[in-house]
Amino acid sequence: MSDVDGFDEFYRGSRQRLLGFVYVLTGNLAEAQDAVQEAYIRAWQRWSTVREYDDPEAWLRVVASRIAVSRWRSLRSRARAYLRHGAEESVAPPSTDTVEVVAALRRLPEEQRTAIALYYLLGMPVADVARETAAPVGTVKARLSRGRAALAGLLAVVDLEEAADA
Repeated sequence: MSDVDGFDEFYRGSRQRLLGFVYVLTGNLAEAQDAVQEAYIRAWQRWSTVREYDDPEAWLRVVASRIAVSRWRSLRSRARAYLRHGAEESVAPPSTDTVEVVAALRRLPEEQRTAIALYYLLGMPVADVARETAAPVGTVKARLSRGRAALAGLLAVVDLEEAADA
């Protein structure tokens, strides 16, 4: 019998018992499935040795239970650290101005939006923007000019709408 056939037979004969065992240990089906899958991967990697054991399934149970316990300990450590240090400070939401600019940028053609982002947000010189976008320098300048004009129009419309609402 080949290694593959032997392992397949072992897997089919033991998978349900092992999953049930680890599920009882963890109380969580998804965690149990993950631990069992990892244990079978390790068994397959060492199958030439594991198959010679008196009880390969016992070896697999030990490996799967250790994996499950290790994951549980990791989660417990994270929970303790959370209690000790508190929640991560949340990032402040973007300002309404930022949201409006991003919404206006989304309405621009991709080439203009890319040129504006590279030039204004990343501070790249026009020549570098041209090289990165594989466009001539004159084309990049035109995209920047048209993009600025379009943004001015889009953002002015937003300001007029706000003034009308006030």
